[in-house]
Amino acid sequence: MTQVEQLTYTADEMMAVAAARRLRNGTVCFVGIGAPSRAANLARATHAPDCVLIYESGAIGAKPIHLPLSIGDGELAETADAVVSVPEIFSYWLQGGWIDVGFLGAAQIDRNGNLNSTVIGDYGRPKVRLPGAGGAPEIAAWCRETFVMLRHTRRAFVERLDFLTTPGRPRDAGGAGVTCVVTDLGVLEPDVETGELVLTELHPGASVEQARAATGWDLRVAPDVRPGSPPGADELRELRALKPANEDTVGS
Repeated sequence: MTQVEQLTYTADEMMAVAAARRLRNGTVCFVGIGAPSRAANLARATHAPDCVLIYESGAIGAKPIHLPLSIGDGELAETADAVVSVPEIFSYWLQGGWIDVGFLGAAQIDRNGNLNSTVIGDYGRPKVRLPGAGGAPEIAAWCRETFVMLRHTRRAFVERLDFLTTPGRPRDAGGAGVTCVVTDLGVLEPDVETGELVLTELHPGASVEQARAATGWDLRVAPDVRPGSPPGADELRELRALKPANEDTVGS
Protein backbone atom coordinates (compact mmCIF):
# COMPACT_ATOMS: atom_id res chain seq x y z
CA MET A 1 0.00 0.00 0.00
CA THR A 2 1.16 3.55 -0.77
CA GLN A 3 0.01 6.67 1.02
CA VAL A 4 0.21 10.11 -0.62
CA GLU A 5 -1.74 13.13 0.66
CA GLN A 6 -3.92 10.97 2.94
CA LEU A 7 -4.92 8.68 0.04
CA THR A 8 -4.03 5.02 0.39
CA TYR A 9 -4.04 2.82 -2.69
CA THR A 10 -2.61 -0.42 -4.03
CA ALA A 11 -0.20 -0.97 -6.91
CA ASP A 12 -3.04 -2.54 -8.93
CA GLU A 13 -5.20 0.53 -8.34
CA MET A 14 -2.35 2.77 -9.52
CA MET A 15 -2.02 0.63 -12.64
CA ALA A 16 -5.75 0.90 -13.39
CA VAL A 17 -5.75 4.67 -12.90
CA ALA A 18 -2.64 5.18 -15.05
CA ALA A 19 -4.15 3.09 -17.84
CA ALA A 20 -7.51 4.85 -17.65
CA ARG A 21 -5.85 8.26 -17.95
CA ARG A 22 -4.46 7.32 -21.36
CA LEU A 23 -7.95 7.02 -22.85
CA ARG A 24 -9.13 10.34 -24.25
CA ASN A 25 -12.77 11.39 -24.21
CA GLY A 26 -14.52 10.20 -27.34
CA THR A 27 -12.09 7.34 -27.95
CA VAL A 28 -13.57 4.22 -29.51
CA CYS A 29 -12.03 1.38 -27.51
CA PHE A 30 -12.08 -2.40 -28.08
CA VAL A 31 -11.95 -3.72 -24.51
CA GLY A 32 -10.54 -6.98 -23.16
CA ILE A 33 -11.98 -8.60 -20.04
CA GLY A 34 -10.25 -8.17 -16.68
CA ALA A 35 -7.82 -5.34 -15.97
CA PRO A 36 -8.39 -3.59 -19.34
CA SER A 37 -12.16 -3.51 -18.74
CA ARG A 38 -11.62 -2.08 -15.28
CA ALA A 39 -9.44 0.73 -16.63
CA ALA A 40 -11.71 1.50 -19.59
CA ASN A 41 -14.81 1.72 -17.42
CA LEU A 42 -12.94 3.91 -14.95
CA ALA A 43 -12.09 6.30 -17.78
CA ARG A 44 -15.75 6.40 -18.82
CA ALA A 45 -16.80 7.10 -15.21
CA THR A 46 -14.33 9.97 -14.78
CA HIS A 47 -12.66 12.09 -17.47
CA ALA A 48 -13.93 10.30 -20.60
CA PRO A 49 -17.73 9.92 -20.37
CA ASP A 50 -18.07 9.80 -24.16
CA CYS A 51 -15.60 6.94 -24.57
CA VAL A 52 -17.27 4.24 -26.68
CA LEU A 53 -16.57 0.76 -25.30
CA ILE A 54 -16.79 -2.20 -27.67
CA TYR A 55 -16.65 -5.80 -26.52
CA GLU A 56 -15.84 -8.86 -28.63
CA SER A 57 -19.33 -10.32 -28.17
CA GLY A 58 -20.78 -7.53 -30.32
CA ALA A 59 -21.75 -4.91 -27.72
CA ILE A 60 -21.12 -1.38 -29.02
CA GLY A 61 -21.26 1.53 -26.58
CA ALA A 62 -21.60 -0.71 -23.53
CA LYS A 63 -22.10 1.13 -20.23
CA PRO A 64 -21.97 -1.55 -17.54
CA ILE A 65 -22.52 -0.59 -13.93
CA HIS A 66 -20.68 -3.72 -12.79
CA LEU A 67 -17.46 -5.10 -14.18
CA PRO A 68 -18.35 -7.78 -16.74
CA LEU A 69 -17.26 -11.31 -15.87
CA SER A 70 -16.87 -12.26 -19.54
CA ILE A 71 -17.61 -10.94 -23.03
CA GLY A 72 -20.93 -12.78 -22.71
CA ASP A 73 -22.03 -10.88 -19.59
CA GLY A 74 -25.66 -9.90 -20.12
CA GLU A 75 -25.13 -6.39 -18.74
CA LEU A 76 -22.98 -5.53 -21.76
CA ALA A 77 -25.87 -6.14 -24.15
CA GLU A 78 -28.42 -4.56 -21.81
CA THR A 79 -26.50 -1.28 -21.60
CA ALA A 80 -25.11 -1.11 -25.15
CA ASP A 81 -26.14 1.37 -27.83
CA ALA A 82 -26.22 -1.54 -30.28
CA VAL A 83 -25.45 -5.25 -30.41
CA VAL A 84 -24.17 -6.80 -33.63
CA SER A 85 -22.81 -10.21 -34.58
CA VAL A 86 -19.23 -11.19 -33.81
CA PRO A 87 -18.34 -11.44 -37.53
CA GLU A 88 -19.62 -7.87 -38.04
CA ILE A 89 -17.57 -6.58 -35.10
CA PHE A 90 -14.38 -7.95 -36.67
CA SER A 91 -14.99 -7.64 -40.40
CA TYR A 92 -16.72 -4.25 -40.45
CA TRP A 93 -15.95 -2.29 -37.28
CA LEU A 94 -12.43 -3.53 -36.55
CA GLN A 95 -10.99 -4.17 -40.01
CA GLY A 96 -12.89 -1.17 -41.34
CA GLY A 97 -10.69 1.12 -39.26
CA TRP A 98 -13.40 2.41 -36.91
CA ILE A 99 -11.66 1.59 -33.62
CA ASP A 100 -9.03 3.86 -32.06
CA VAL A 101 -7.62 1.78 -29.21
CA GLY A 102 -7.44 -1.92 -28.42
CA PHE A 103 -7.04 -2.67 -24.70
CA LEU A 104 -5.51 -6.09 -23.95
CA GLY A 105 -4.09 -8.17 -21.15
CA ALA A 106 -1.54 -11.00 -21.45
CA ALA A 107 0.35 -13.61 -19.47
CA GLN A 108 3.74 -12.86 -21.06
CA ILE A 109 5.30 -10.04 -23.05
CA ASP A 110 8.75 -9.70 -24.61
CA ARG A 111 10.94 -6.69 -25.37
CA ASN A 112 9.20 -6.11 -28.71
CA GLY A 113 5.69 -6.09 -27.29
CA ASN A 114 4.81 -9.58 -28.53
CA LEU A 115 2.18 -11.23 -26.32
CA ASN A 116 1.42 -14.73 -25.06
CA SER A 117 -2.05 -15.62 -23.80
CA THR A 118 -2.04 -19.27 -24.92
CA VAL A 119 0.20 -21.51 -22.77
CA ILE A 120 2.94 -21.42 -20.15
CA GLY A 121 5.54 -24.06 -20.91
CA ASP A 122 5.74 -26.37 -23.91
CA TYR A 123 2.65 -26.16 -26.13
CA GLY A 124 2.24 -29.94 -26.27
CA ARG A 125 2.69 -30.43 -22.52
CA PRO A 126 2.02 -27.00 -20.97
CA LYS A 127 2.34 -26.14 -17.31
CA VAL A 128 -0.70 -23.89 -17.68
CA ARG A 129 -3.26 -23.78 -20.48
CA LEU A 130 -4.45 -20.16 -20.85
CA PRO A 131 -7.66 -18.81 -22.46
CA GLY A 132 -5.95 -18.37 -25.82
CA ALA A 133 -5.91 -15.74 -28.51
CA GLY A 134 -9.57 -14.85 -28.80
CA GLY A 135 -9.62 -11.68 -30.87
CA ALA A 136 -6.30 -10.33 -29.57
CA PRO A 137 -4.23 -10.80 -32.76
CA GLU A 138 -6.86 -9.02 -34.87
CA ILE A 139 -7.31 -6.27 -32.27
CA ALA A 140 -3.56 -5.52 -32.16
CA ALA A 141 -3.38 -5.64 -35.95
CA TRP A 142 -6.30 -3.37 -36.80
CA CYS A 143 -6.88 -0.91 -33.95
CA ARG A 144 -5.04 2.35 -34.54
CA GLU A 145 -3.04 1.62 -31.39
CA THR A 146 -3.04 -1.03 -28.70
CA PHE A 147 -2.56 -0.65 -24.95
CA VAL A 148 -1.51 -3.61 -22.77
CA MET A 149 -1.94 -4.03 -19.01
CA LEU A 150 -0.12 -6.57 -16.82
CA ARG A 151 1.81 -6.79 -13.57
CA HIS A 152 5.53 -6.18 -13.90
CA THR A 153 7.29 -9.43 -12.93
CA ARG A 154 10.04 -11.57 -14.43
CA ARG A 155 7.44 -14.28 -15.05
CA ALA A 156 5.49 -11.89 -17.29
CA PHE A 157 8.32 -9.82 -18.84
CA VAL A 158 10.34 -12.57 -20.48
CA GLU A 159 13.31 -12.77 -22.83
CA ARG A 160 11.49 -15.40 -24.91
CA LEU A 161 7.76 -16.12 -25.02
CA ASP A 162 6.56 -19.66 -24.42
CA PHE A 163 4.12 -19.09 -27.28
CA LEU A 164 3.56 -16.18 -29.66
CA THR A 165 -0.15 -15.35 -29.56
CA THR A 166 -0.20 -11.72 -30.67
CA PRO A 167 2.56 -9.88 -32.57
CA GLY A 168 3.48 -6.57 -31.02
CA ARG A 169 4.17 -5.00 -34.43
CA PRO A 170 1.78 -6.64 -36.92
CA ARG A 171 2.48 -6.36 -40.63
CA ASP A 172 0.15 -5.62 -43.52
CA ALA A 173 -2.69 -4.35 -41.32
CA GLY A 174 -4.17 -1.00 -40.42
CA GLY A 175 -2.92 -0.59 -36.86
CA ALA A 176 0.34 0.40 -35.19
CA GLY A 177 0.39 -2.59 -32.83
CA VAL A 178 1.34 -2.25 -29.16
CA THR A 179 1.98 1.42 -28.41
CA CYS A 180 1.83 1.41 -24.62
CA VAL A 181 2.31 -1.09 -21.78
CA VAL A 182 0.98 -0.07 -18.35
CA THR A 183 2.16 -2.06 -15.34
CA ASP A 184 1.99 -1.77 -11.57
CA LEU A 185 5.41 -0.06 -11.68
CA GLY A 186 5.15 2.32 -14.61
CA VAL A 187 4.64 2.73 -18.33
CA LEU A 188 6.67 1.35 -21.23
CA GLU A 189 6.49 2.57 -24.83
CA PRO A 190 8.19 1.24 -27.97
CA ASP A 191 11.26 2.91 -29.41
CA VAL A 192 10.26 4.64 -32.65
CA GLU A 193 13.05 3.03 -34.67
CA THR A 194 13.52 -0.44 -33.16
CA GLY A 195 10.16 -1.13 -31.53
CA GLU A 196 11.87 -2.25 -28.31
CA LEU A 197 9.96 -1.36 -25.16
CA VAL A 198 11.47 1.49 -23.15
CA LEU A 199 10.54 2.53 -19.61
CA THR A 200 9.19 6.08 -19.97
CA GLU A 201 7.20 6.63 -16.76
CA LEU A 202 7.40 5.49 -13.14
CA HIS A 203 4.50 5.35 -10.71
CA PRO A 204 4.96 7.04 -7.30
CA GLY A 205 7.17 4.91 -5.07
CA ALA A 206 8.58 2.78 -7.92
CA SER A 207 12.20 2.94 -9.05
CA VAL A 208 14.22 2.18 -12.18
CA GLU A 209 16.11 -0.51 -10.25
CA GLN A 210 12.84 -2.15 -9.26
CA ALA A 211 11.60 -2.19 -12.85
CA ARG A 212 14.87 -3.61 -14.16
CA ALA A 213 14.87 -6.34 -11.51
CA ALA A 214 11.33 -7.31 -12.55
CA THR A 215 12.22 -7.62 -16.26
CA GLY A 216 13.63 -10.74 -17.93
CA TRP A 217 15.78 -8.75 -20.36
CA ASP A 218 18.09 -5.74 -20.08
CA LEU A 219 15.39 -3.09 -19.85
CA ARG A 220 16.06 0.16 -21.65
CA VAL A 221 15.20 3.32 -19.70
CA ALA A 222 14.40 6.70 -21.21
CA PRO A 223 16.87 9.43 -20.18
CA ASP A 224 13.95 11.60 -19.03
CA VAL A 225 11.66 9.14 -17.25
CA ARG A 226 8.42 10.90 -16.31
CA PRO A 227 7.12 10.74 -12.71
CA GLY A 228 3.52 9.55 -12.66
CA SER A 229 0.86 11.24 -10.55
CA PRO A 230 -0.88 9.34 -7.73
CA PRO A 231 -4.59 8.58 -7.99
CA GLY A 232 -7.00 11.33 -7.06
CA ALA A 233 -9.87 10.90 -4.62
CA ASP A 234 -12.49 10.84 -7.40
CA GLU A 235 -10.51 8.25 -9.37
CA LEU A 236 -10.20 5.95 -6.36
CA ARG A 237 -13.87 6.32 -5.45
CA GLU A 238 -15.06 5.45 -8.95
CA LEU A 239 -12.53 2.64 -9.29
CA ARG A 240 -13.60 0.99 -6.04
CA ALA A 241 -17.24 1.24 -7.06
CA LEU A 242 -16.49 -0.94 -10.11
CA LYS A 243 -17.13 -4.49 -8.94
CA PRO A 244 -18.53 -7.65 -10.55
CA ALA A 245 -22.24 -8.08 -9.94
CA ASN A 246 -21.69 -11.15 -7.75
CA GLU A 247 -19.66 -9.09 -5.24
CA ASP A 248 -22.70 -6.94 -4.53
CA THR A 249 -24.56 -9.97 -3.19
CA VAL A 250 -21.79 -11.34 -0.97
CA GLY A 251 -22.88 -11.24 2.66
CA SER A 252 -26.44 -10.09 1.84
